[in-house]
Amino acid sequence: MAWIYLIIAGLLEVVWAIGLKYTEGFSKLWPSVGTLTAMGISFFLLSTALRTIPVGTGYAVWTGIGAVGAAILGMVLFNEPRTALRIAGLLMIVGGIVLLRVNSSGH
Repeated sequence: MAWIYLIIAGLLEVVWAIGLKYTEGFSKLWPSVGTLTAMGISFFLLSTALRTIPVGTGYAVWTGIGAVGAAILGMVLFNEPRTALRIAGLLMIVGGIVLLRVNSSGH
């Protein structure tokens, strides 16, 4: 169950990272409310997952999911660069997440 919490926390990190763009410096009410809500739930689920998942593994996976998701959505929503090197870097992060999960199979 901890891994499910961690994955959801990572996905919510993507939500709040992208949400920050829409808050325009927290000057827009509803995007700000949504972003802060996603942050709170993400942190809560991360802290819940870290009860059983080692902190180094959990934090790396959480930030990895957030980084990859935010980068992909940045490309889709904000027309950010889609270079081969950028995509290769994202694939390496995904590979690292997979290796951390495989290495933590006992948890």
